[in-house]
Amino acid sequence: MQSAVELSATLEDYLVTAARLIDEKGSARVRDMAAALAVHKSSVTAALKALADKGLVNYAPYELATLTKQGEARARRIAQRHEVLRSFLTEVLAVDAGMAETNARLMEHGLDREVLERIRLFAAFVACCPHCGEERLQAFRDYYDRESARQDSPSAAPEEPR
Repeated sequence: MQSAVELSATLEDYLVTAARLIDEKGSARVRDMAAALAVHKSSVTAALKALADKGLVNYAPYELATLTKQGEARARRIAQRHEVLRSFLTEVLAVDAGMAETNARLMEHGLDREVLERIRLFAAFVACCPHCGEERLQAFRDYYDRESARQDSPSAAPEEPR
């Protein structure tokens, strides 16, 4: 099997955005991608050319971009990484949805596959373990709230979890 094509975090974002637009609208137009990513159309054009050079998209100027099979698979893997992280942040760590979305986007580009898999499995374990359950998650949230409130006092030692 061919090794994965190296992509920068930015190119991964362009690839996933193209995939999402194709799913939602049936096509990925430069102007739609520019609007979705809040960038200039020239930036989208350059990214699509780079993705095409890597065999992940089919693109020609003034045409709609489509994903190759390799591009579809890569976009799906990136989106799955993002969902695992977003879900972990919101459901396990009780991070606000907006903050979780932003941080998942940052984290998805840098985590090793093994670390991501451990996060995914830990979240699954927490969800199905009779000793973890919602009661333990709520206990963590309460602990977090207490410790956050104590941050005004830098000399205070962390309280023992209950």
